[in-house]
Amino acid sequence: MKLNILHTNDIHSNYENFSKIVSKIKELKDENTIILDAGDFADFKRLELQGTDGLAAIELLEFGGYDAIAIGNNETFNGYDTLVNMVTKSKVPFISCNIVTLKKTDVEGVKKSIILHKNNLRILVIGTSPGLGPFNELYGFKVEDYLKTIQKEIMLNKDKFDLCIVLSHSGIDADRKIAEIEEVNVIIGGHSHILMDKPEIVCNTIIHTSGCFGEYLGLLRIEIDHTKIELLEDKNIRTYECFSNGKINQILKENKEKAIITLSENLYNIDVDLWHDVVEENPITNLLADALADVFKTDIGLINSGVINGGIRKGGVSRKKLLEICHSPLNPTYFEVLGKHIKEALQNSLDSEFCFMEGKGPGFRGKYLGRLHVSNVLIEHDGRRIINIIINGEGLEEERWYSVASSDYLHRGTGYTSLKNNRNVRYNKEYLRDTLREYLCKKEFIEKAFNDRWVLKDI
Repeated sequence: MKLNILHTNDIHSNYENFSKIVSKIKELKDENTIILDAGDFADFKRLELQGTDGLAAIELLEFGGYDAIAIGNNETFNGYDTLVNMVTKSKVPFISCNIVTLKKTDVEGVKKSIILHKNNLRILVIGTSPGLGPFNELYGFKVEDYLKTIQKEIMLNKDKFDLCIVLSHSGIDADRKIAEIEEVNVIIGGHSHILMDKPEIVCNTIIHTSGCFGEYLGLLRIEIDHTKIELLEDKNIRTYECFSNGKINQILKENKEKAIITLSENLYNIDVDLWHDVVEENPITNLLADALADVFKTDIGLINSGVINGGIRKGGVSRKKLLEICHSPLNPTYFEVLGKHIKEALQNSLDSEFCFMEGKGPGFRGKYLGRLHVSNVLIEHDGRRIINIIINGEGLEEERWYSVASSDYLHRGTGYTSLKNNRNVRYNKEYLRDTLREYLCKKEFIEKAFNDRWVLKDI
């Protein structure tokens, strides 16, 4: 008995590429085909998702003919209510055997596993979600042990399936452990963004992943003969040369129009232009640094300009505008770090080439790393070297621990690696754009944002 598995993972709302994937799916699909996604399909950086509470993603999956999708971390990042809204209104099953509520009850609408029937073949499909420590709980979830919960689903479905597929959004290291479970035959992996030239075979289990961002469509052709499973063909099909699907493009257009209406409602007005720059000190990023310091009541605020994509002109401020300029799902974060590590990061920030480095890292949706912006700090420099750093009127002490208000991006030491040497970390549930929304209407913070913190000194 032959089975074709078409699969995707980590599309991250790159729906222009997904449009090409759907065209290829329509070309390849036959009566022996199932279509699966291993999570992070819905990245809420898109207007279409923010303005429809995720339902635009459901329309795309349904038209694409998907049989199931695993719940990745990005499906949870808009909070519990949005995920429930999506899964309860979707004809495509959202599956995860290890995600539960904070009270450890089942998440409404989420299936732990499903059984697909294809030409008398019974296919058990189990989904897994990644454990992200405190970030899971910030958005209303707990994540249980994936190995135990997979084994539980297998036992509950004993004698009900001929083939077991795990849609894993737990990463490649977890996939290799899952492969050691005897009953698991195929793992479609996500989360690690790995593009495989050939499937990895572990304990006779096939592991296949297809990169990220919708650049490839995965294909597995297998033959099942009782307990024997043979891999007939495997490949990752590049979507670059595929044609866009007109219906997918129409769905995106219609949902973008809905979203713009929903998100364009005016929140309040500002009476000055707040400009932005990647390498120069600018008021919009200064304002965010000041806002973060005020939220946490810390010694300093510290944020990189790369987390903001642009400025705001005077006039109305809307959710749409805030999403456009700050769409990375990054959280305001408190941590403590030694003065010497702050100094090293600020010294790096004087180098424009350093600021123009690619800013990629967990949660980042911008382009460049960007200049560090500060609050309660004055930095004197000669253009190449820092001369003096004054924090709240006193010179920086290299061996002193300072409390810092920042983001989880910098807390991880992304780009500015010295900042990873921190302690006593805690996160706010809100995103950076929510902090901007709260403080952009405060006149005193707008006025303060124009005060220079980087001062060029002649020596």
